[in-house]
Amino acid sequence: MTQAVTYERETKSVAFQGKIIVLESLTPVLPPKEKAQRKKELERCLYDVFSKYGDRFP
Repeated sequence: MTQAVTYERETKSVAFQGKIIVLESLTPVLPPKEKAQRKKELERCLYDVFSKYGDRFP
């Protein structure tokens, strides 16, 4: 059975070139264990990218 994912909504209005634009950010609400697992995977992927291209910047 698939669990329904709930999201936390953050809304912000900003002015851009004289117009008001509404920005909406949705963040999934995850159990602590799954959140930690996703964070660890993201950090690993970022490390792979930065270690690959890190020598190009002094």
